[in-house]
Amino acid sequence: MAQKAEIRSTLPFRVQKTLSDFWGMAVIYLLLMFMLRIVELILVFKNHVLEISFSNVFSFSILEDFGWNLYLLGLLLIFHIIASLFSQKLAKYITLAGFTISLIIHISLIFYFLKTLLPLGKDLFAYSTNDLIMTVKASGQVNWLSSLAGIIGLCLIIGLLYLGTKFLKFSLTAYLSFSLITYCLILFFTFFPLGNTNRASEVKRNIEVNKSRFLSEEAFDYFMYKDEYYFDFYLRNTNDGLLVKKDFAENGYPFLHVAKYPDMLSPYFDSLSTSPDIVFILVESLGKAYSGKDAYLGSFTPFLDSLEQHSLVWTNAISSTGRTFGIQPGLFGGLPFGEKGFLELYDNFPPHHSLLSVLKDNGYQTRYFIGADKAFDHVGDFLAYNRVDQIVDAAQFDPKYPSTPSQNGFSWGYADKELFKNALEKLPKTKTNPELRVFQTQTSHDPYIVPEPEFYKEKLLSHLKNYLNKTDAQVADYLAYENIYMTLLYADDAIREFFIEYQKRPEFENTIFIITGDHRLPEVPMASRLDRFHVPLFIYSPKINRPTYFKSMVSHFEVTPSILSLLEKQSGIILPEKVIWQGQVLDTASTFQSRIAMPLMRNKNQLVEYIDGDLMLSDGQLFKISDGLNIDPIENTPMLNKLTGEFEEFKNKNNYIIQTRKLMPNK
Repeated sequence: MAQKAEIRSTLPFRVQKTLSDFWGMAVIYLLLMFMLRIVELILVFKNHVLEISFSNVFSFSILEDFGWNLYLLGLLLIFHIIASLFSQKLAKYITLAGFTISLIIHISLIFYFLKTLLPLGKDLFAYSTNDLIMTVKASGQVNWLSSLAGIIGLCLIIGLLYLGTKFLKFSLTAYLSFSLITYCLILFFTFFPLGNTNRASEVKRNIEVNKSRFLSEEAFDYFMYKDEYYFDFYLRNTNDGLLVKKDFAENGYPFLHVAKYPDMLSPYFDSLSTSPDIVFILVESLGKAYSGKDAYLGSFTPFLDSLEQHSLVWTNAISSTGRTFGIQPGLFGGLPFGEKGFLELYDNFPPHHSLLSVLKDNGYQTRYFIGADKAFDHVGDFLAYNRVDQIVDAAQFDPKYPSTPSQNGFSWGYADKELFKNALEKLPKTKTNPELRVFQTQTSHDPYIVPEPEFYKEKLLSHLKNYLNKTDAQVADYLAYENIYMTLLYADDAIREFFIEYQKRPEFENTIFIITGDHRLPEVPMASRLDRFHVPLFIYSPKINRPTYFKSMVSHFEVTPSILSLLEKQSGIILPEKVIWQGQVLDTASTFQSRIAMPLMRNKNQLVEYIDGDLMLSDGQLFKISDGLNIDPIENTPMLNKLTGEFEEFKNKNNYIIQTRKLMPNK
C-alpha cells in the first residue's frame, strides 16, 4: 500500500520570511539611529560653546530616540505585514523605502539643528516655496560637494538596510518576541511617558528632543488643529494690573477697543515746537545678550552703547516674535499673528491701522529702506497696504553699490553700510512735511558674511581683548562664532557712519530715533526660552533732556501707542477713536516690574508662549520673570490656569481673525 505524502503548511515559513525582512532592516535602522545621535551630540558640543556637558544630555537623548523609534517600528511593522499579504517582495521594498526616507529626513533635521540650535517644527509649513528656496540658497549648504555626499549617503543607507535582510537571521520565536516586546514597550511609554523636558533651559531641551519626533508632532498638530476656533469668545477683562484700561466695545471685532493711552515720554523731552521726524533703525538679529549695558555675553555694539548713554533705554524689552517676520506688524501696529504671522495674510489683509498709516493721515511722508527683497515675508505688501510713499529695497540700489558677498552665487541683497549710503542719497534735500523713515538692516543674518572680512577679524580680536577684556581661553570660545560677531561689529559701524552723516542734515535736531532688534539670533546658545525675544530698545533724540535707563518690562507692542501719545500731546496729531493695538505704553519705572499681557510667536506657526505681568506660560509650564528677563519654573496652579485661559482666548480671537478678517471695520 502506497504511503501518503505528508502535507506541511507554508504559513510558518512565510511568517518567518516576512518578519526576517522587517527585523533585518529594523536592527540596522536602530543601530544607525543610535550612531546618528552620538554624532549629533559630538557635533553640537564641537561647534557650540555650551554651559551644559555631554553627560548632562546623553541619557535622556538616548531615551528620547528609543521611545520615538519604537513608535516608528510599530507603525512600519503593521504596514509591512499588510503589504506582505499581497507580496513579500512588495512589503520588503516598501519597508526599505520607509526606513530610508526616515533616515534621510532625520539626517537633514540634524543638519538644520546644528546650524540653528532649534529643532525644525511647524515653521517648515509657514514659508512659501520661493522663500524656502531663497533661505536654502543663502545658507550655502547646497553645493556640488554636499549633493555628492548626499547621493553617496543615500546609497550607503539603502545598501546597509538591504544587507540586514541577508545576514541578520533569527528564529521565528525570536522575531515574534521582538514584535511582542515592541508593542508592549509602546504601550508602556504611552501610559508612562518620559519625564517632562519643559525646563527653563531651552538649549538643553532642544538638544535632547528627537528631531524627527518633534517635526512629526508639530506637523500633526498643524494639520489637525490649525483651523479650529469658537465664535463665542469672551471679551474677558485682562486690565487688572496693566497700564492701559481697554474698553472692548464690539463683539464682532474682538481686538477693537476704546482706550486712553497715557503720554509717558513727554517728561523726558524738550517741548516740540513742530512735528518731529521719526526714524526707526531695525537691526537684524540684534539681541540684548550681546548689545548694550549688562549684556551677559559682552556688548559687540560699542557705538550703540555710547548712544544709549544719551537716550531713553529699556533694558527689559522684548520682541513679539522670535523671527524677523513679526517686526513690522508688531512694532508698527501691535497686530495679532494670524496663523503664520500677520504678514502672511497679505492676500486679504484685515483692515487695520498702524503707525505708518496714522502718521500719513496726519500729513507725514513715509519712507522705508531695506537692503533685501521686499517680497520676502511679504513686507512689501504690508507697506503698500499702509500707503508708504517710498519703498526702496534691493531692486532700487544704485549700481555703484556692490551687493553682499555671496555663497553659491546667491545673496540676500546689500550690506548695511550700502543700505544707509543708498538711502541717504535718496532722501529729499529739502522737505515741507514731517517724515517717518525706517531703515532695516540684514547683514547680521545667516550665513553671516561680512564685507572686509580681514579687517573685521582683526577688529573682533581687538574688541574681545581690549574692549571686553577677555582671556585667551574666553577668546577661543567666542571665536567659535567668529562670523556672527564680526557681522555685529560691522552693523554697529554702519550705524555709526549713518549717524555721522545724518547729523549734517538740517532735520537732525528735530528727529526722534527709535533703535531696536527684531529678535536675538539663535545660533549662539540662548540662556532661556525668553532670551530669543530679549532685544535692545532705546529712543535717542537731541530733544531728550533727561537720558534714563528703565527696568520695566516692555515690548515692541508698546512702541506705536507711546509714540502716538507723545505726538498727540506735543504736536496735536489726531488719533483714531477706536484702535486695535495689543500693547500698553512704554513703562518708565526705574525698578523691575511688568505691567503687560501679550502672546509671543516663537517661529511661524509656533504660538506657545504667553506673558501676563511677571509670569510666563511656555509649552504649558509656568515661569517667573525677574530683572534681566531671567526666568525660573514655578508651581502655581491658579496662575497657570489663569494664563492658560487668557492664552486660549487670544488664540481663539486670533483664529477668528484668520477666518473672518474682522479686525476692525473697513477704513
